[in-house]
Amino acid sequence: MTDVSQLFRALAAAPTWTATQPQTLADVTITPTGGALGAVVTGLDAGRPLSGELVLALKRALQDHLILIFKGQQLEDEAFLRFASYFGGIFRPPAEVPVLASQATTGLPPDVVPVSNAVGQGDYTGHGELTAHVDHQWTPQPSSGSLLYAIEIPQSGGQTSWYNTVQAYEDLDEATRREIDQLQLITYNPFLRPFDGSPRPLYRYADQPRIGQGFPHPLVRTHPESGRRSLFLSDKTEVEVLGYSDTRGAELVARLRAHLARPEYRYEHDWEVGDIVYWDNQTTLHSRRAFDPAERRLLKRVSLAGGRPF
Repeated sequence: MTDVSQLFRALAAAPTWTATQPQTLADVTITPTGGALGAVVTGLDAGRPLSGELVLALKRALQDHLILIFKGQQLEDEAFLRFASYFGGIFRPPAEVPVLASQATTGLPPDVVPVSNAVGQGDYTGHGELTAHVDHQWTPQPSSGSLLYAIEIPQSGGQTSWYNTVQAYEDLDEATRREIDQLQLITYNPFLRPFDGSPRPLYRYADQPRIGQGFPHPLVRTHPESGRRSLFLSDKTEVEVLGYSDTRGAELVARLRAHLARPEYRYEHDWEVGDIVYWDNQTTLHSRRAFDPAERRLLKRVSLAGGRPF
């Protein structure tokens, strides 16, 4: 079964949807985390159909809070895909642009990506720290968001943090905002370099070769629905500011990265089995703490299609 047919099958194979009354906004409570971003959604069963008013309320809540945390879920992959499809289509990069879990046969990732250190269940991300990043930023149309579902969690470590890149942009001084508002940034594909622990460049200088295609995107992007502006810059990726000298570009990127890492922009999530976190990939960064490699950690991710950043 191909990935496309997997999604179609997930949408079609839902006999309980026609027999079950859709959940409404009255069934659900949305409570802000009190941190830099995020809201917790309780009372929702992601395996049941949702009413139109509830879907719209969740989309508005995502615009307001940037991440939504759905508690206490129990889903098979097809039900997880059905739930995610309320918020958009499945992300599909060009086959020649690798991303996490790209398959050798098709060049594409599966619809549901296992994010795990377990042998035979993906093992794409290991157990080490993952620095703050935007998923698929190096593709021509990065994903608009992702939903990550916790199946197995280690006893300690493995927390995920999200960073509010809207607030980080708004807190910049006026001169910096004027400088960066029209700049274009290339983020180079990290999957074209070996993951062997060797140092990775943080900036592409003019005397260094380009590895793979480079797709320019705004350094400050505009959200296609809310109109909010945000910094579109990951922490440890190889980047290049178009039109700037090496020194000027590298210094600007280092300064903005230090600003984004400030603790007031960060919310850290302690996972519980059954959590689904849905984040806006256009207005956040996310990172992961390391955890004991002797423990299993298994989550599943569905990423949603996005448009060309502007």
